Amino acid sequence: MNQEKFPPGWDADRVRRLIAHYDSLDEEQQVAEDEAAQEQPSQTTVVVPVEFMPAIRQMLAQKGAS
Repeated sequence: MNQEKFPPGWDADRVRRLIAHYDSLDEEQQVAEDEAAQEQPSQTTVVVPVEFMPAIRQMLAQKGAS
């Protein structure tokens, strides 16, 4: 059996609602959300090679635990 793991505060229902939200957006709405997210001063978007993701996730988990 596959045991799902979610970040604190997340569960399968929240993931389903998030997927439904993004599935309901048309292309123009998706672009608007992406552009609005880029204007958040406390967050950033970075493109990294996929093979770096395990290390990045580990660093974020350690940062969140401190």
